[in-house]
Amino acid sequence: MTSGKGVNCGLSFPMPNQETVIRGQQVGLPERGVGPASIHIKDGVIARVSDFDDVPAGLSVEEAGDDTMVFPGLVDTHVHINEPGRTAWEGFATATRAAAAGGVTTLIDMPLNSIPPTTSRAGLLAKAAVAKGQCFVDVGFWGGVVPGNTNELSDLAAEGVVGFKCFLIHSGVDEFPNVTEADLRAALPELKRLDAMLIVHAEVPGPIEHACGVGKQTQPAGSGASDYATFLASRPRAAENEAVELMIRLCREFGTRVHIVHHSSADALPSLRAARAAGVGLSVETCPHYLYFAAEDIPVGATEFKCCPPIRERENRELLWQALADGTIDLIVSDHSPCTEDLKLKQTGNFLEAWGGIASLQLRLPIMWTAAARRGFSSEHLLKWLCSAPAEQVGLAGRKGKIAAGYDADLVFWKPGEEFTVEPGMLHHRNKLTPYRGERLQGVVQKTFLRGRKIYDGGEFLGEPGGNLLWSTKRSPSS
Repeated sequence: MTSGKGVNCGLSFPMPNQETVIRGQQVGLPERGVGPASIHIKDGVIARVSDFDDVPAGLSVEEAGDDTMVFPGLVDTHVHINEPGRTAWEGFATATRAAAAGGVTTLIDMPLNSIPPTTSRAGLLAKAAVAKGQCFVDVGFWGGVVPGNTNELSDLAAEGVVGFKCFLIHSGVDEFPNVTEADLRAALPELKRLDAMLIVHAEVPGPIEHACGVGKQTQPAGSGASDYATFLASRPRAAENEAVELMIRLCREFGTRVHIVHHSSADALPSLRAARAAGVGLSVETCPHYLYFAAEDIPVGATEFKCCPPIRERENRELLWQALADGTIDLIVSDHSPCTEDLKLKQTGNFLEAWGGIASLQLRLPIMWTAAARRGFSSEHLLKWLCSAPAEQVGLAGRKGKIAAGYDADLVFWKPGEEFTVEPGMLHHRNKLTPYRGERLQGVVQKTFLRGRKIYDGGEFLGEPGGNLLWSTKRSPSS
């Protein structure tokens, strides 16, 4: 786990010695919920939280309007930045600008799609070196578990990765091969020794190979590759269900902390509930696209909707919402995984051959508020799903994800009653193709603060990149 120390990733602003105050009538606080409060900030940290009117004379005050909520900066623990090696897909500068515009002040980068991947100490240092000086928000890193790299895990943990990711099926890039059960049996004891979390892309190949024809990725007979139903049939729920059962069994056997990423199959929820009730150390995330879209509504050839596991049926979606309500699913992350537009094969609309991944880093808050409010959930639910639970997942509890004394003064102002239509020109990530284009969403991010400094205001980015690398190495990324 990360030690919580940070190496500066860009030009830092000097923190004022004088206390400043940010206050509003709708401040999201732990335990107390949403209500009026003043947030007292000194040296980039929340010194205390007090009543709205508790503002000593002479202090600088930033007021949030009565129609504006003040949240802790969002934490997104599942982001594919892809730099170095595939920076044309996404890079640190563009990803962290999009994060800031979306109220995200901390993100954790996935270990694949970059070249080299983060499966060794050298790979981590290479990634940190290119990140230096580009980050508008704080950035941490996942390490990777691949066949044969068990001896690298200790060094990666010592350098401060927040945990480790593996795939149970081909990852989509050859630099990051998937593991088998035998590989996991080699790695899990070491991860247990390191007290490190393993996050798992939980699909196994067997049901997918059966659906498509053993050993080949062909379309089911009598269907068209541009029909979303064809792709959905090629990634059956059984692939997720069997993978979840495998990880429950191994988690119980080895006692290693395991986290299921981007979960989409409602069929596996009873097994997850039972395992958690039995005390198995397993947690679960899902993503906005599984909670917002439904397979029945995806147009022919709309490959911007392709992701793995796939967006499933409407009935499945509502069961995921129930699992969030009862705590079976812990948190919601973007799984921002963009690519260049040509890899989405929009000219042919071939779902089976197009790259799988959805671009949405900037939009997680309004997507989730729009969808959650329709179902009667409150802003307090978002505080957990988007802020505190992701921070706790990666060992940043006590520092990120809450408005409380001792936490970094990472804050976002947003208007829950204001609506907007998603258009490519408003998006700050590198590639603009997204299934949310044209969607009418509720909840507009107004301002974002990183350790007390305003970094985004009404569409404008303020100052130079001042984000930190959230890792614990003693040597500089550039040394």
